[in-house]
Amino acid sequence: MSDDSRQPSRRGFLRGALGVGATLALGGLGAATVGQARRREWVWQLDPDICIQCGQCATECVLNPSAVKCVQNYEICGYCDLCFGYFQPGITDLNTGAENLLCPAGAIERVFVEEPYYEYNIDEELCIGCGKCVKPCLAFGNGSFFLQVRHDRCINCNQCSIARKCPSNAYKRVPADKPYLLRGYDPDKVPLKTRRVR
Repeated sequence: MSDDSRQPSRRGFLRGALGVGATLALGGLGAATVGQARRREWVWQLDPDICIQCGQCATECVLNPSAVKCVQNYEICGYCDLCFGYFQPGITDLNTGAENLLCPAGAIERVFVEEPYYEYNIDEELCIGCGKCVKPCLAFGNGSFFLQVRHDRCINCNQCSIARKCPSNAYKRVPADKPYLLRGYDPDKVPLKTRRVR
C-alpha cells in the first residue's frame, strides 16, 4: 500500500497556504489598528459648556501666566457697544478708562467697527485665564468669550494641575488632532479663528 494519502494534494496545499496567509493578514491588520489606537495622542481641554469660570485656571496652571486663555468666537459675538465682558458691571458712562474695565490684565482691546458696533479682541500675551470676562458675557451677552487651553502654550504635562482642582470637572481629554471645544464652533467644518493683538 502506498503512502500517497499522507501527502497533501496541490489543491489542499494551496488551500492551507491561503488560510495561513489570510490569518496572518488579519492578525497584522488587527495589530496595526491596536498600535494606531495606542499611538493616538490626547490633550487636556476645557469644556465651555461645563466651565463655571471659578478662576482656578489662572492660579493652578504650572505655567505663569496660565496656558488657559480667553478666546473670542467672532461668529457669535454681538459686537455690542456695551459689552458685559469688557466693562465693569453697573457703569453709566462707556468710558474706556482702566477703572471701568473688567479685565484685570487689560487683555481685551475694543475696536470701533461702525455705529453702534465694536469688536473685542483678546491679547493672549496679557490674558491670565481668570474668566472674569467670560462669566458676564455668557450671562448677559451671546457667550462669545470662552476659556480654552491654548496648545501652542501648554506643555502637555499629562498631569494637568488645573484639571485636578477644577470644581466642575470641566476638563476633558480630547484627541490632539481636534484639541478645541468651543461653544458655537464645529471643528470639522471650519478652523478656529483667533486674532492676536500685538
